[in-house]
Amino acid sequence: MNHRALGATGAVVGEVGLGCWQLGGDWGTVEEETAYRILETAVEMGVDFWDTADVYGGGRSETLIGRYLKAHPANVFVATKLGRGAIYPNGYTRAAVRQATEQSLRRLGVDVLDLTQLHCIPMAVLQQGNVFDWLRELKQEGKICNWGASVESMDEALVCLEQEGLASLQIIFNLFRQKPIQALFPQAQAKGVAIIVRLPLASGLLSGKFAVDTRFAADDHRSYNRDGQAFNVGETFAGLPFVKGVELANGLKPLVPAGATMAQMALRWILDHEAVSAIIPGASRPEQVRGNAAASGMAPLGEAVHAKLQAYYQEKVHPFIRGPY
Repeated sequence: MNHRALGATGAVVGEVGLGCWQLGGDWGTVEEETAYRILETAVEMGVDFWDTADVYGGGRSETLIGRYLKAHPANVFVATKLGRGAIYPNGYTRAAVRQATEQSLRRLGVDVLDLTQLHCIPMAVLQQGNVFDWLRELKQEGKICNWGASVESMDEALVCLEQEGLASLQIIFNLFRQKPIQALFPQAQAKGVAIIVRLPLASGLLSGKFAVDTRFAADDHRSYNRDGQAFNVGETFAGLPFVKGVELANGLKPLVPAGATMAQMALRWILDHEAVSAIIPGASRPEQVRGNAAASGMAPLGEAVHAKLQAYYQEKVHPFIRGPY
């Protein structure tokens, strides 16, 4: 596993991390035993940056991580998030942010959070700015080491970049969502802000394994949010209509390097951008952790492949993207 600096935080983390949304159950049921095997495999593969949130499974993801690390201490950087659930969309107060932080501390079983991130909160709250002061206060008190923001659009990201002390920005960035390359990366690098990439495989579309008749469990967001019925449509299939997404993914298969999977090519493409500190693909099975981690050892894709992938995005993908971007 290759490691990268997490912006200006002083932390150095594995460039392929682990997104722990799946452990909460919003991608179909993941049994507790399977969740622990996923975390165990992550440690074995050198995947030492784990990202979770207080709302994943109503706290289940944080709780499972906390229990695992208590039983199996490991040098893992755990990032969490706050700002959805009961606090969303207009319950942002100093007391609410503090309570959410203390609840995450309890579930994770730690005295201080490595990183907490605002979890796709409304633009108006970001612009008003008080929430950043509350995070600075929690850092001064030693409850959090670093704070950042997970955002839905580049406009939101740029508002956050104006805040002194911002450590990281978590964004959707993948072969089907390439806008951050020009709209965000130069500014973030100039300010030493880490870029954490979520949904790097576009909810699995970029594995190349789905067919137009693929079905997902009723409790999987790929069923109940595929058209934005529950939250931002961009969080599911990168905002693409599912059938179109399958078609577009199939069109990429001729570009997959020999010996690699399509998912590994998609992850390697992201890692080829130096502004990225870590990617956080999720996993419902241990073998997915192994496959994702292998992208760190791949050679860069090269300029010719990057040019083809950029052209494919501009000509074929961009017109069909929905949701804030």
